[in-house]
Amino acid sequence: MDSILVFGASGQLGQCLAHVAKERNTPGLVFPPEAQANILDTASLRALFEEHRPAYVINCAAYTAVDKAEDEVELARKINRDGVENLASLCGEFGSVLIQISTDFVFAGTGNHPLVETDEAAPLSVYGLTKLEGEQVIPAHTNKYFILRTSWLYSEYANNFVKTMLKLGRERDELRIIWDQAGTPCYAIDLAGCILTIIESQSQQYGLYHYSNEGVTSWYDFATAIFELSRTAVRTVPIRTAEYPTKATRPAYSVLDKTKVKQALGLAIPHWRTSLQTCLERLG
Repeated sequence: MDSILVFGASGQLGQCLAHVAKERNTPGLVFPPEAQANILDTASLRALFEEHRPAYVINCAAYTAVDKAEDEVELARKINRDGVENLASLCGEFGSVLIQISTDFVFAGTGNHPLVETDEAAPLSVYGLTKLEGEQVIPAHTNKYFILRTSWLYSEYANNFVKTMLKLGRERDELRIIWDQAGTPCYAIDLAGCILTIIESQSQQYGLYHYSNEGVTSWYDFATAIFELSRTAVRTVPIRTAEYPTKATRPAYSVLDKTKVKQALGLAIPHWRTSLQTCLERLG
């Protein structure tokens, strides 16, 4: 198989890709160091493309500090839009397939039905807006792309909700958790598996897809499940979003409908509790 360039290799999903590729014996993945893989540095990017001539480019690099983005609009836009455009342009030139990771934050989340790819995007935050802008710049440069929107990403790697809850659960007797935001957690190991399935299958069903685990939950119920499955003794108290104000507004309902990706790739997606149990067992 030709080479597969991974950007954002040191982040959560990048580390999960390395883990799953090793498990599946998937050849060809190249994880360039950050000094070479700055998606805003067009000269360095071109050098990487010329060296590796990648068949696939996986972009896990993103500005993901949701609240901070409200103050760092220009930086968030540079990384989440301009960096994606740099990659899309080179993918078009070199004939590479771009796999771009996006987010449920592109939606307002004011409805109550699982969101399909054709539902209107109306982001409420700078983070969501800049990620949507990143999606929108791709088709002008290449028609060989997969955009995967995901939600509530966690794993054994990097900082995430599961690891934060485990840490706080050991330190405190009581935790107040938001219950009026609904979505679906996504185990980043499962998302990495979906990405490698796209590559291994050599699918040409290009376009926009949703991927997370199955089921629906709230942050409160997610946290409660983390403590139940890890046997962590801590009291959880459900609170409303209004009781925990943040700079950026989150979607209240961002459950992603996975029908399209399951049909395109023949995937069986695990329920979120099943994958959470797997993650907790690996964390020990």
